[in-house]
Amino acid sequence: MKRAILSILLVVLPVVAAQQEPPKPKVEDPQTQPKPATGTAPKAAEAPADIDPAKLAQPRDPEIAKAAKRLPVNDAPYILGAEDQIQIVVLNGPEFSGSHMIRPDGKITINLVGEVKASGLAPEELGVVLKDRLKKYIVDPDVNVQVMAIRSRKFYIQGEVNKPGEYLLVTPIRVLEALVNAGGFKDFANKKSIVIMTPDGDRKKFNYNDVIKGKHMEQNIYLNPGDIILVH
Repeated sequence: MKRAILSILLVVLPVVAAQQEPPKPKVEDPQTQPKPATGTAPKAAEAPADIDPAKLAQPRDPEIAKAAKRLPVNDAPYILGAEDQIQIVVLNGPEFSGSHMIRPDGKITINLVGEVKASGLAPEELGVVLKDRLKKYIVDPDVNVQVMAIRSRKFYIQGEVNKPGEYLLVTPIRVLEALVNAGGFKDFANKKSIVIMTPDGDRKKFNYNDVIKGKHMEQNIYLNPGDIILVH
């Protein structure tokens, strides 16, 4: 009897113990793990639809941005000056229409109206002034002012160049291009120490030998009206 009971215990106890033991976590063989496909780049996250692609562009080069500040702004009105040639057209008033060169005193003379100051005004502003002056002759006059030739914006080159003198600043121009237009240097010109003097007395250095080799290009600035290039 004792042997029968002992035999039953030997069979039952291992089964009970196996049921009470917590299951072991499954350990997967690293070699059986799936590998990412070679040569396939991870998919980039899609940008939100409300992002403006133009705002993702690289920032502008600081030197280009700095130089751009010296350029005439397309939206800014042109300011008339002495020696500029303008055309005035008055609808239903041909006697007031005509071509004028702004005198050194900044004025023009209109038939019956007399002298009118034009220098320092934008063409649209001059049109408003003329419209007001013409009301005594024409009911609600229509006046249009156009710039025919720009001669008031100038820069100057002096010293050891082949063609010194004054130059019209009709389009934006840099120092190097201005010197080329001056016909090059004379034999004893100091190309390393050229000076750009602004109307307010500020002086900037320009080393032609460096710039022509592509070095220190920040010296090759845009010229402004009234600037003087001095070549010793």
